[in-house]
This record gives sequence, structure tokens and C-alpha cells, in this order.
Amino acid sequence: MSRPANPVIVPLAEYSPEHFLLSVADGVATVTLNRPERKNPLTFESYRELTDFFRACAFDDAVKAVVVTGAGGNFSSGGDVFEIIGPLVKMDTKGLTAFTRMTGDLVKAMRACPQPIVAAVEGICAGAGAIMAMASDLRLAATGAKVAFLFNKVGLAGCDMGACAILPRIIGQGRASELLFTGRSMGGEEAERWGFYNRVCAPESVLADAVAAARALAEGPSASHAVTKRCLHEEWAMDVNSAIDFEAKMQAQCMRGEDFERAYRAFVEKRTPVFEGN
Repeated sequence: MSRPANPVIVPLAEYSPEHFLLSVADGVATVTLNRPERKNPLTFESYRELTDFFRACAFDDAVKAVVVTGAGGNFSSGGDVFEIIGPLVKMDTKGLTAFTRMTGDLVKAMRACPQPIVAAVEGICAGAGAIMAMASDLRLAATGAKVAFLFNKVGLAGCDMGACAILPRIIGQGRASELLFTGRSMGGEEAERWGFYNRVCAPESVLADAVAAARALAEGPSASHAVTKRCLHEEWAMDVNSAIDFEAKMQAQCMRGEDFERAYRAFVEKRTPVFEGN
């Protein structure tokens, strides 16, 4: 399980990944998991390449937001049964730990990626696919989409790729416990009611709606969005007083940014501010 020979070293608009589709337009990078004939499962290689992509986002100022979706009417069915699960049953503890650390690195990369990530979920969103949706910042789903953290269905624990840490913070401890213990599917309306999805959309518009949401974020103060995302993540481990002090420091840094002054001048001149991300 060696790392890719050619990690991302070019602007993302010029990068051609091998294991997913990528397009960049109007400051939004759209990642499409593209194995529709198998409901877009993940492989050893796609885990690594996705991780490299999200790490590379920190170095591309032209990308202001990211959309993650799947081809063919499904988000992702999770780890490929034949290309991942089959080989795993033959590995020793060292190899298995290397794999689980690698999969966790994808979630770490998504959380450390400074750009907001919007998941556009259709159809099946299961296992590691559900984790990728969970690790995104916003989640829009098509009616009929089903999300399942089904690790217990294959004899594993629900503690996969940060699920026991992140999912309760999104939907609450009791609801997360139910999903992780039972592995049952959660429909779109229930997931929206529980707070997992920000919005349920018509199937024919969910991707366009997600791109529109990402584009609206891209037009905002992107450097400040990165600070918001960092604070939302890092303050999980802080007490309230420490979080208030941390936010005071981070907000003071934002106040030194040019976008803050641009917003002030636009207000004075009674016009809409145009942010430049600095």
C-alpha cells in the first residue's frame, strides 16, 4: 500500500486524478466518485488520491469551495467488497492498522482542508461513503437518498474513520448510537429532521443546488471561512472559556484582513461587497 508516485503538485484546475473526476469552475472544485456500475465504491488507490487532493486544496487559492458527489445516481457504497474487504481478511494486524490509519487520514484531510466542503448525496451513501458525507461541512441530499453506517453489518464496530467522534456532534449521542449499533439505513426526510442533511432536494437538482451553495460560499470571504471551519473543528476539544479566548485571537486576525475593510467600505458606499479572500 505505497503512496501514489505523483501526488498533486499542480494547480487543481490542471490536475487529472486517476480514481475520480475533477472539475474546477468559478472557484468551486467538484469531485465526482466515478464507478457508477458498482455504486462508486472506494479502493485503496482512491482513498489515497482523495486524501492527497484534500491536502492539496490548502495550497490552491483559486479554489474557494469543494463539492463531493457520485456518478450514476449514487453517492458511494463504501469500501469495495472485492478490492478492499477481500484483501483485508488476509492481512495481519500491522497491515490492517496501516489500512485503518490510511482511511482515517482521508477524514483528517477533509477536516483540515480550509475550503468548505459540500456533499451532494444521491441514492446509496453507505459505509465509507457515509463517512465522507459526514466529514463534509454541508450535506444536501436528493429525495430517496439513504445513508447507512453499516460497519456492524460486516462484523465490525461503528468506530470507523471518526464516526463515534463526529456523528454524535451532528445528530446527537442517542441518534448516533442507534445508527452505529444497528447499521440501519436512514432516509432523506429523517436525516434532514435529525440534522444530518442541511436540505433535501429534488433528485434532478441536488448537484446543481450543491454547486450553487458552494459557489455562494466561494463568493464570500474565503479566508474567513477557513477560520470558521478551523474553529468549528478545533473547539470540540476546548472548554467554553478557552474557546472564547481562541475565537478572540482568530477573529482579530480576520479583522486585519483586507476583506474586512472591503466590507466596511461597501457598507458605507451602500453596495454589495466583493470579497477577494485575503
